[in-house]
Amino acid sequence: MSRRPTHLRRRDPVAISRLPSAGFSITIRIGIPADASAIGRLTTCVGEAGAIVTALDVVDSDPTTVIVDLTCDTADAGHADQVVQALSALDGVDVRKVSDRTFLLHLGGKIEVAPKVALRNRDELSRAYTPGVARVCLAIAENPADARRLTIKRNTVAVVTDGSAVLGLGNIGPAAALPVMEGKAALFKRFGGVDAWPVVLDTQDPDEIVSIVRAIAPGYGGINLEDIAAPRCFEIETRLRELLDIPVFHDDQHGTAICVLAALTNALRVVGKQLADVKVVVSGAGAAGTAIMKLLLRQGVGDIVACDRDGALHRGLIPGPGGGVDGNGAVAPLNAAWQWLAEHTNRDGYAGDLRGALRGADVFIGVSAPNLLTGDDIATMAPDPIVFALANPDPEVDPRQARRHAAVVATGRSDQPNQINNVLAFPGVFRGMLDAHAEEFTEEMALAAARAIADVVGEDKINPTVIVPSVFDSRVAPAVAAAVRAAAQTRVPPAADPGPADLPEIAAGAAAPANPLLN
Repeated sequence: MSRRPTHLRRRDPVAISRLPSAGFSITIRIGIPADASAIGRLTTCVGEAGAIVTALDVVDSDPTTVIVDLTCDTADAGHADQVVQALSALDGVDVRKVSDRTFLLHLGGKIEVAPKVALRNRDELSRAYTPGVARVCLAIAENPADARRLTIKRNTVAVVTDGSAVLGLGNIGPAAALPVMEGKAALFKRFGGVDAWPVVLDTQDPDEIVSIVRAIAPGYGGINLEDIAAPRCFEIETRLRELLDIPVFHDDQHGTAICVLAALTNALRVVGKQLADVKVVVSGAGAAGTAIMKLLLRQGVGDIVACDRDGALHRGLIPGPGGGVDGNGAVAPLNAAWQWLAEHTNRDGYAGDLRGALRGADVFIGVSAPNLLTGDDIATMAPDPIVFALANPDPEVDPRQARRHAAVVATGRSDQPNQINNVLAFPGVFRGMLDAHAEEFTEEMALAAARAIADVVGEDKINPTVIVPSVFDSRVAPAVAAAVRAAAQTRVPPAADPGPADLPEIAAGAAAPANPLLN
């Protein structure tokens, strides 16, 4: 019985738990024999190693050797090493260089400052800088409001972080957070035409952060807080909103909440349910989870059960400074944010774990940690359940398992259907606020933005795999901006500002309605 030559034998496929993605794309420069089967052996080997070939280019050759650049998506750094090792083990294959395409993209950073004026001659220089610029300075000194019209303030946002809660990486500090903030600034420009700049702070003291942001605020038209850990982020945002006359928007809270509400609006249309009739279980009561729940409550959700790592929040928990339910199930005090959730959610007082809360629920929203649930847990939910497993890069439940039981499944991943990504919201939200010269971000703007995102899809286009538009849909940011701008322009001003004749329905001295997003 003949045997296949060693260099052509098929290898057993490599089992990988995570899906390959462009975030772990590598390019491998390889020397191979100049024969007809060599390239086929390379692609077969990569496929059997669990990676996905995305490009293969011949860069050089001679009568005996061909040099190729093979590009493939892998699941993680360890998987990339496995792919390279598998290729290296092939007879006649010479792996010469491996390049990580993500690191190549970041060399020297991802953004830059570019002048809007040409400065081609002395005349233009004299108007852009001295002596002509002095006239503009004096005009702003006389009327500070002109700064919005005559400077970068009209279109510039500070992306502020202390590096304490970066992606799913945790407290990695300001320098390590900078690539994320650069990416955020690039997204602002690409999708909203907004000039944004990273401001990474080497402090995690709320007083210092508030003081620094207050001091730099005159140069910006808005503040985007990013990747600041809860519960500190709530205090910082609330204090800055009270101090500044420009919008302050914590994207991890409100951008996520807007996108989730938009996606849930369309998902409920798919399954034929109403928000007022559904029970929602939220895993993760941090910044994103808290904002999601508050916005859903504002929109009239039937009921919510909030679960953190040790179980459900409920009214039986003791209020005060501190944690929640401890690892032994004993009652422990709550911080202020969790106390608010315990008081306003979980109508029936459920006090068990996440899996128990999920039984009979209509919707699961995860903004917490990977692999908390299995497909069997999803099977215990109400008929036609909706699952938003948004932990990144690995969701709370494998979406492939979830789809066996759920009517609609969404994740935060770009390689899965129904990606719920904040880039659907924040570029348009800031575009609208800047255009309206808004002085604050409001829940009316959040609701308007969510409706705009949901409506971009179109009711005739919605199906279980399309509940949100693509992040590259050019209609999204303009629609969100228009909705936010309209909400800003129609908002009733505070009672103390206009005279009684302007606002007859608000009695003198009456308190403004409470804003759940700020409580």
